[in-house]
Amino acid sequence: MTRAQSANRVLARIPAKEYQRVKAQLEPVAVSFGQVLYEPGAMIRHVYFPVDCLISLLTTVDKRRSLEVGMVGNEGMAGMPFILGMGVSGVRALVQGAGSALRMASGPFRTEFDRNTPLQEALHRYTYALMAQISQTAACNRFHEAEERLARWLLMTRDRVGSDEFLLTHQFLAHMLGLRREGVTEAASELRRRKLIVYARGSIRIIDVSGLKAASCSCYQVVKTVYDRAQR
Repeated sequence: MTRAQSANRVLARIPAKEYQRVKAQLEPVAVSFGQVLYEPGAMIRHVYFPVDCLISLLTTVDKRRSLEVGMVGNEGMAGMPFILGMGVSGVRALVQGAGSALRMASGPFRTEFDRNTPLQEALHRYTYALMAQISQTAACNRFHEAEERLARWLLMTRDRVGSDEFLLTHQFLAHMLGLRREGVTEAASELRRRKLIVYARGSIRIIDVSGLKAASCSCYQVVKTVYDRAQR
């Protein structure tokens, strides 16, 4: 497995010599839609570097309600508290897009992170971008309309999975966006009416990316700009 084959942008930033050591500890895994990787307050036993899957970071209100505060795709890593010296998750990490990832047990990761300066630098840059995404998402959920938020969410998901089609339900989207199911249905119907997306039970497909960007709030471009800056 080469860095190019890993298709994770954090790992791709590590020079070949240091990557060989990291590679020896990485385990390819398949993750499934709805799989919970971490629960709030639980020990983090593995960190995950997504390849073509998508992981939602959810803050929970009670047993029934939760809200997405961030998403992790192949630009980053799930298990970020570890780089801050914390072995306990503060959020629920839920697979929202099935696919593959590379994972490393927490003990070897801690050892490798402490001695691998390029890995530290790559993850510090990613932390900066993730913090910007989380804070922008909080503002978006408070101030922007459902249609704009849905457009932003679809575009961010598209960037991370490299596909225009996603397998998900309106009920799942309602949990992600903090909306009632009826609100998601109305927002999706409006985007469909404008010929930006099509959807059937269990899936949504983007058919006009430029139009969807125009329909999105400014939060999408703000977050994308931060990520692009962090990748330089």
